[in-house]
Amino acid sequence: MAAQNPSLDAWRSLVDLDRLAAWMDDRGLEAGPIEEAARPPGGTQNILLKFRRGERWFMLRRPPLAAHMNGSETMRREARVLGALADTDVPHPRLIAAEAGEDVLGAAFYLMEPIEGFNATVGLPPLHAGSAQVRRGMGLSLVDGIAALGRVDHLAKGLGDFGRAEGFLERQVGRWKKQLASYQQYEGWAGPGEIEGVEDVGAWLEAHRPPTFKPGIIHGDYHLANVLFRFDGPELAAIVDWELTTIGDPLLDLGWLLATWPQPDAIATGAVSVTPWDGFPTADELVDRYAGQTDRDLTHMRWYGVLACYKLGIILEGTHARAAAGKAEKATGDALHNQTLGLFRRALGWIG
Repeated sequence: MAAQNPSLDAWRSLVDLDRLAAWMDDRGLEAGPIEEAARPPGGTQNILLKFRRGERWFMLRRPPLAAHMNGSETMRREARVLGALADTDVPHPRLIAAEAGEDVLGAAFYLMEPIEGFNATVGLPPLHAGSAQVRRGMGLSLVDGIAALGRVDHLAKGLGDFGRAEGFLERQVGRWKKQLASYQQYEGWAGPGEIEGVEDVGAWLEAHRPPTFKPGIIHGDYHLANVLFRFDGPELAAIVDWELTTIGDPLLDLGWLLATWPQPDAIATGAVSVTPWDGFPTADELVDRYAGQTDRDLTHMRWYGVLACYKLGIILEGTHARAAAGKAEKATGDALHNQTLGLFRRALGWIG
């Protein structure tokens, strides 16, 4: 086996390669020892392990050891939706095999095909860095990915019980308001009073909720850092990190993209950016691109952007609360708190 970077060796206690090989034997997935096992670059809470067996490369994904995460259930859901996306035009990692039980590696896991692509927020290869036109295509391709996902018939794909679509929009504010209140358990957290607009934004969302929606698959955390782009052009290679996927209103994915999209509003938000940025479409152009590929009603698109700010801001504030209690890095907690404040400032600007 190739020498490993010691800083990346934490996976060894979570992935027993001999047990994994025996499991693969039972499924006819190549033969012989597992070789060249290593974690790919890039941060993720879950464990990713790329390895070769025989003539084939695999990517394993399993949860970390984190008490606040229901990691095995997350893996089961991810594997199920990736399997359902086979034979669709949604760019995604192809599922090879999944293990729902915890006997093999101590948690559920799955194997997928490795993706040849890059994370644009980490850096652009020369083709993309050198062309504003290519970067524009990247932004449009990003919208194409969720437009394709929103067109998938989840019922035909066997995902009718994958999430509770009924009442999805009605549940949102109450659910996330309750989540925010739960952070009171962390001693030292200053409380929601430090987040300007948290009550006003929640009240606006309740008062302006769209009356109806068409259910579908949502990714749940769709932004520039959760996709991989092709090296040879602006198209998506794959949408990744499906931890929050469910059945709901797919327009929330577009709202999430708008909430995290860099905009010339002089507001520091939870934006996910790329350098260089010139060439990327404006937020309005993203909406126009989506509109050309859907029969969904975009009349209430601002509402989805505000909801995304509200939901993401509350999620990020959780790390700040844990940091206040010494359960997360203070610098990380402070940085995410600042993003929360920025997201709520953006939401306040949108509701006027």
